[in-house]
Amino acid sequence: MLRVARQTKLGGDGEARILVDRSSSLLAQQVVGVLVANGVTLEILPKIEGASDDQAIRRSLIHMLARVLDLDIATGPVTALGWQCENVLEIIIRLFCEKLFAALRQGMPRQYTEVEDDLTALRGSLNVVRQFTVMASTPQKLACRFDELSQNTPLNQIMKAAVARLQTISSSIENQRRLAELVFAYGEVATVPIKSLRWDRVLIDRTNVGWAELLRFAKLFLQRQFQSTTSGPIEGFSLLFEMNTLFEEFVGRILQSALRGTDLAVQLQGPKRHALIDQHTGVPRFATRPDIVVSRKGKPLLVIDTKWKRLKGAIDDAKRGVGQADVYQMMAYSHVYECDRLMLLYPHHHELAEHEGLISLHQIANKADNLIGIVTVGLVEPRKVGAVLRGLLLDENGAFDLASARSGPALRHR
Repeated sequence: MLRVARQTKLGGDGEARILVDRSSSLLAQQVVGVLVANGVTLEILPKIEGASDDQAIRRSLIHMLARVLDLDIATGPVTALGWQCENVLEIIIRLFCEKLFAALRQGMPRQYTEVEDDLTALRGSLNVVRQFTVMASTPQKLACRFDELSQNTPLNQIMKAAVARLQTISSSIENQRRLAELVFAYGEVATVPIKSLRWDRVLIDRTNVGWAELLRFAKLFLQRQFQSTTSGPIEGFSLLFEMNTLFEEFVGRILQSALRGTDLAVQLQGPKRHALIDQHTGVPRFATRPDIVVSRKGKPLLVIDTKWKRLKGAIDDAKRGVGQADVYQMMAYSHVYECDRLMLLYPHHHELAEHEGLISLHQIANKADNLIGIVTVGLVEPRKVGAVLRGLLLDENGAFDLASARSGPALRHR
């Protein structure tokens, strides 16, 4: 398992970043997901405060992944999944199968493709070059070139490849049954090696828009974190996500939805600005790119940095475990982005005396108007995070007002 971990894209040089061997145990480092090797499956789940058991954690994790990956898990048969004791990989495979079955019931997408064939009667147009070279010795046949409505399309080839890949990985009897049925459904579609799939030729338009989500599923299995690793007799697979990145993207996308319809814009990973300018060349140096920036008409109002880190209670640590380097970084953001409202955002847990929301507020020295808020959000019910953040950022009139009724003064934008 350690060898497979080291070979993934998230594995580091030397010791694996994913797993650390501690003699009698394995320590997972800031990643979640599933590793599969030699028939053994290792599931890595995040610590989510308030989740009563592994099923509740999986439910929260799947909802976070769905938001980040633009997957709809709130409709159709998916709501009846029941979040059984399957690991995250098997749950995602089941989601994919159910949605693919539903799409196929509406008909497999087809499109006209150019076909070249040698026929006894002319069909379409004559391939003159081939007719008078290759076919010169067999004049009874005509080299035809024509368009044919076919299921053998790049989209269907991708779906077939995804189904075939999942067949080699799933250990669930129910999922294997579903996948076998899907293999049969794609029997007339050509088998194309994963590296030869033509993603660039897939066009999603109004005629096949229902397949857009399935295409994202396939990319997850065939292109993104899902990897196949081989090393001698050891073969393995991984579906892994860096928790810091997952938390950041989840919060950013949730905030985009929560503030939709207001005059505020939310940008993830940017906008890019530079901290210094070389006096001799005028070239900007040391690029900065905050996790999340909330702006109005291009003017940054709030810079947010997310941290997948467990804060400490005020009794144990007056600084609550907030990193000094993180504070320095926020001060730099305040200067570079000319923004006087800053937020460090963490997952909430019960050892903090406060409820989720704004738990402490700090003024930057010698900058009376520049404030840094320390904020936490609970993740046991990911669907409620948007409402929590909206309530934190907007007052009762919908105006920007980073505040918490439970946690002291407001952070109003002036």
